[in-house]
Amino acid sequence: TPARCRMCPLGWLGVATLCLGTLWAVPAKDRRKVDKAKAELSLFENLDLGNYDGTLESYGDILDLSNYEELYDYGDLVPKVRGTQESPWLRPGTGIWCQGRMWHCSRSSPGSSPGVGGGLPSCLLCLCLGSSVYCDDAGLEQIPALPPDTAYLYARFNRIGAVRAHDFRGLEKLKRIDLSSNSISWADADAFRGLPNLQELLLPENLLTALPELPRSLVRLDARLNRMPSAGLRPEAFWDLKQLQFLHLSDNQLDFIPVPLPESLRSLHLQNNNIQTMHEDTFCDSQEQGQIRRALEDIRLDGNPINLSLFPNAFSCLPRLPTGRFS
Repeated sequence: TPARCRMCPLGWLGVATLCLGTLWAVPAKDRRKVDKAKAELSLFENLDLGNYDGTLESYGDILDLSNYEELYDYGDLVPKVRGTQESPWLRPGTGIWCQGRMWHCSRSSPGSSPGVGGGLPSCLLCLCLGSSVYCDDAGLEQIPALPPDTAYLYARFNRIGAVRAHDFRGLEKLKRIDLSSNSISWADADAFRGLPNLQELLLPENLLTALPELPRSLVRLDARLNRMPSAGLRPEAFWDLKQLQFLHLSDNQLDFIPVPLPESLRSLHLQNNNIQTMHEDTFCDSQEQGQIRRALEDIRLDGNPINLSLFPNAFSCLPRLPTGRFS
């Protein structure tokens, strides 16, 4: 009817008003999110993605990870640490945690499990990083039991009193032992004999009165600031060490220069001892004319009661005069 038709525009107007009211009821913040999303979508409409391959196979052309583990071996840098939930005995005072295994310091039962029988071992915890074991300033009174792959041991600033024959038994990979600043007064004669790869033996600032037998692989021996007289050195103690380059025995109680010295020697430090005399063959061979001992360039004899000017023929083969008193 005509009256009903006149009502249609009014109905549509009411519906439109209701929709507009609902739209304005949306918070302004949400309206901004919608507008931002539309703007971002419009930006991507201009990108040419026709050559894009989103399949997993496409990554093979970008990164080759087939030899990833060979590029860098992290195993030699960090220890494999287990939580105390798996090993409740792992806490200071229980041993060395190295390569995911507990190494006991207890000498009475090295093969027993921790926490069994005699309780916890009494030694302190050392830090193991790869083939290096660090036990500096840990209050140790003896050499701890070490993993068989140990190459470098640092046990400085402790209270170790002796080095026993079994302390390094079976540790054929050892290259450096640093026992500086301990209280070592003696070492068994064969304490270091079974170490075919030992290159550096550092024993300064101890209480040693004698040196044990040394391995022939040794390159550096540092036994400064001990209490060794000449009687504490074996006859021809260094002659067979054909790789020895650094021999530092300063601040001891030596009465003479420990001859014969290997041709490989580069640095000899004997300052602050009690050396009073020397032989003309101490450094040079008096029977060999024109001999030049080029390697031995660093000799320290200062702080000894010896007048070096009284032995001019003893230095004829050296490239450099020793440091000491010449008047």
